[in-house]
Amino acid sequence: MSSFRLIKTCPRSQARAGELTTRHGAVATPVFLPVGSQGAVKTLTPEEVKALGMNMVLANTYHLYLRPGISVIKKAGGLHKFMGWEGAILTDSGGYQVFSLAPLRRVSDEGVNFRSHIDGSQHHLSPELVIRHQEALGADIIMALDECPAHDDSPDKVKRAAERTHKWAERCRKAQKRRDQALYAIVQGGVIPELRRQSAEYLASLDFPGYAIGGLSIGEPKEVTLSMVEETVAFLPEDKPRYLMGVGSPEDIVEAVARGCDIFDSALPTRVARNGALFTWQGRRNISNAVYSRMEQPVVADCDCYTCRNFSAAYLHHLFNCGELLAYRLATIHNLSFIGQLMTKIKSAILDGTFPSFKDKFLAGYRSTDERVRLSQKRKWLEKRNLGS
Repeated sequence: MSSFRLIKTCPRSQARAGELTTRHGAVATPVFLPVGSQGAVKTLTPEEVKALGMNMVLANTYHLYLRPGISVIKKAGGLHKFMGWEGAILTDSGGYQVFSLAPLRRVSDEGVNFRSHIDGSQHHLSPELVIRHQEALGADIIMALDECPAHDDSPDKVKRAAERTHKWAERCRKAQKRRDQALYAIVQGGVIPELRRQSAEYLASLDFPGYAIGGLSIGEPKEVTLSMVEETVAFLPEDKPRYLMGVGSPEDIVEAVARGCDIFDSALPTRVARNGALFTWQGRRNISNAVYSRMEQPVVADCDCYTCRNFSAAYLHHLFNCGELLAYRLATIHNLSFIGQLMTKIKSAILDGTFPSFKDKFLAGYRSTDERVRLSQKRKWLEKRNLGS
């Protein structure tokens, strides 16, 4: 059974250091989970992910249900054996993926009927089936099925989604048979403070082993995201882990840690890597820009990742311009290594009581993506997902 131990709370912020104990090892928090939705972190082997200091990954029930099928993975001995990963695994329920396919699904209190984005075949997911699938996969932490409303849905629609999420959480808990897996509930409520409070309070009263904050970072302004995180965390139990879903940009992780969040996941670091955006302590850098064509130094001079130890920025620039597959691997290694280094610095700062000054210094030196550009890119990405592509 996965458990959580709170080690230290920063006296001048809500930042916390803790430890998750799982069947597949201990995980220090705050922690970032690389996304391996289909049983693999894109472009990397399990050994490479482990070498980056990552000892817990996220996989997605929706994707694995469609391909290769839950029965295939169960027959192989569970997801750990199937993907050759010895560390801890958290499986998302797939609720967000289903709800992002707006034209392809129909929701009722019973569950969700949807058409596969792959071949159009008809499928059904209910809270009971989601638990059954995740128990077959064998992850260390599993998620309740939730309904994720759009950030601009009407208050009535957001309220109905939260109420349905609460009922589904109770059904998930009742359906759970394996006690060696920790089942986390997901707080919803959109961007409406009162609904966030009500959702957090209701789910906290059910005493789940952990709580996720869902339905954020899906198109709303960043200041709204952080405001809703504050509103939610205030009503969650202090002795349980808090998982902010879908947040992975360095500056957002630092801000969310300051607001009391412990667990993060996002495909952002690996996705932007494949598009040539590399993390530095000053912000993202587009390696395809001409300025890097003759730069003999690594992208980050003091980075000890495999990419920066062995290759110049000019070489990475060349690989991306030529469309070489190695470019995607090297960029992914660097970005995940950067996030790993960031999490280590965050944990150290919390433990030695210097997190507030670390946060201020980091944010002062890190240039975030322009908010208008970020929201535009997010909308395009969401529209693409909503078309099932």
